[in-house]
Amino acid sequence: MGKKMFILIVILMSISLIGIIAVQVYWINNALASKQEQFKNDVQKSLGSVSQRIADKEEASLEKDIENIIRDKGVADDAQIKNYLFQQIDTTTKQKFTFGATILEENFKLPTDFLDNDTIIWKRISGKKDFFSSSYIKGVDNYFTDTDESRFSVSQRMAAVEKSQFKEVFKDFLSIKPIHQRISNRELKKTIADELKKRDIDLDFKYGVYTNDGLATKLKSGYYTINTENGYAYPFIYGTDGELDYKLYVTFPTKNEHILAGISGILLLSLLFIFIIIIAFSSSLYQLIRQKKISEIKTDFINNMTHEFKTPIATINLALDSIRNPKILGDDEKVLRYIQMIRDENKRMHAQVENVLRISRLEKNQIEISKETVDVHDIIDDAISHVNLLIKDRKGNINTHFEAITSEISGNEFHLTNVVVNMLENALKYSLGSPKIDVYTESTNKFFLFKIKDEGIGMSKVVQKQVFDKFYREQKGNIHDVKGHGLGLAYVKEIVDKHHGTVFVESEKGKGSIFTVKLPLI
Repeated sequence: MGKKMFILIVILMSISLIGIIAVQVYWINNALASKQEQFKNDVQKSLGSVSQRIADKEEASLEKDIENIIRDKGVADDAQIKNYLFQQIDTTTKQKFTFGATILEENFKLPTDFLDNDTIIWKRISGKKDFFSSSYIKGVDNYFTDTDESRFSVSQRMAAVEKSQFKEVFKDFLSIKPIHQRISNRELKKTIADELKKRDIDLDFKYGVYTNDGLATKLKSGYYTINTENGYAYPFIYGTDGELDYKLYVTFPTKNEHILAGISGILLLSLLFIFIIIIAFSSSLYQLIRQKKISEIKTDFINNMTHEFKTPIATINLALDSIRNPKILGDDEKVLRYIQMIRDENKRMHAQVENVLRISRLEKNQIEISKETVDVHDIIDDAISHVNLLIKDRKGNINTHFEAITSEISGNEFHLTNVVVNMLENALKYSLGSPKIDVYTESTNKFFLFKIKDEGIGMSKVVQKQVFDKFYREQKGNIHDVKGHGLGLAYVKEIVDKHHGTVFVESEKGKGSIFTVKLPLI
């Protein structure tokens, strides 16, 4: 995959992810706004019902008091009777309709104890309605027979007329009483709670009744103050002139939690899907970057492998050409020397191939690592003897500092020896001039530690994070001044992991490195 195509794919995936998240966030905001509006409407309806219930209850209570007084009084102070007659004759259909009404107005002077020493005249109005109809007019005199007549009468209290006068008295009466004497805090709170529950709002609330000028009354929850941002207001009581006298304010401390709870299921699903999309996107991007990196590493590995194989192949070819030379064939010493060269170069190539196969088998768990009690000090000494000639060839030295009290662990001697050899060879390869390597050991109650310190070129923090990755080598363009395939330290980590240990590196550019291996004791 080309670099431009890779960048284009990443950009398109990022735009898609941002777009999907933006749509989800927009939908969630709309859902919250809709839920808040619905909550507001439900609260307003509830407060409207509260106001109506309080007004109806006050009116019914006063009406009942007046009715009781009238009933106790019995006889009106004075009365008036009014008669009304209405008649209509239809000459076409020969029908006559007659309507008569008798209205009785009884005036009562009501006691003043319930109106704060005020006196009012209360009218009780009742009446009788007579309906009369006749048909088949006979003669000029409009004489009707009995069989042609129909009539009926209705007697009743005129509640509608009384109601109109009652409302005027009602308003006047209530306007002179303080609001807290007309309704108690307990009754108001209970009424509000009942109306809210009818609309599935079962929340703690605080309330307060204020005059139209913003002055507080005694009807409120504790030290309630008006909250214009989170509170809800509703007209509570109107005066005799039709102007608003009081407003009812209600606030809900846990309103936000209630609104979120209403859409919690959908909200959690949306957040879950957003999280899944982000994880999927991150994983895809990670895999793309990883595959691109692996591709680059494998290409570099093949180049390094080819570079490593060129020298032994060329040496073998030269040795074979030399052996075929008639002058050389007669010289047994030279023939044997060239054969030894061919054998050495073949071993070298075999060792390189074996390294690749070994790390592959380790990853696939195809190598059984049998463990026994081994002494790590002995393993380190054995490993040093393997690289001692290489050290001397470069006029360097290895110093050991064995300070571990206990050095026996459960491990595989062959693979642990290879681990130490690889680490020593790594220190040797990245040391300039005469290498100086120190090996330290120490032990704790549970672990054995050994450190290999060199004074080589060191490495950056970025390289330290990747130095144990398979095929990884520090990028230096096309220059292969240090031979290798990036498999040695990967092999070290695999073996240490299989021994339930850890390996890490401390390094600074230009000041060398310290590789530390930590293995559990028996």
